[in-house]
Amino acid sequence: MTLVRWQPLRNVTSLHREMDRLFEGLTDAPVVTLRDRRNVDAAAFMPAAELKTDADNVYLQLQVPGLKPEEIDVQVTAYSVVVSGERKEEQTTEEGGTKRSEFRYGKFHRAINLPVKIDRDSVHAKYENGILKLTLPKAEDDRNKTVKVGVEA
Repeated sequence: MTLVRWQPLRNVTSLHREMDRLFEGLTDAPVVTLRDRRNVDAAAFMPAAELKTDADNVYLQLQVPGLKPEEIDVQVTAYSVVVSGERKEEQTTEEGGTKRSEFRYGKFHRAINLPVKIDRDSVHAKYENGILKLTLPKAEDDRNKTVKVGVEA
């Protein structure tokens, strides 16, 4: 009979690795694992988004407080919007004091797929009170589109 040394933490480490791989596929941002802290900046700041539609437009809002309008890059395709920028940390020197911050800094890149085709030439963007508001007019061929569906017996 062969004796095998029991290593209880070997299975825990293996399970941790598998869980990291599982969750990596579920999000757009890279997962920061316990063993790999190099991706902290990549996952540091992801603006929250809200999407609404009506008969003529798609309305997209993103929370990007602490930025100036010229620091935000918005690119629009027929079926998606890409918003990127960088929130820079203010550099201050304090003598004998401490600083505790829960603010998130760094570059962000958010790609959002749209439910319909939009008219890229008529997009309107407005930035106020830390919210980027985009009005994306639907393309003419997607407005009031009615499709006849045949029903089988």
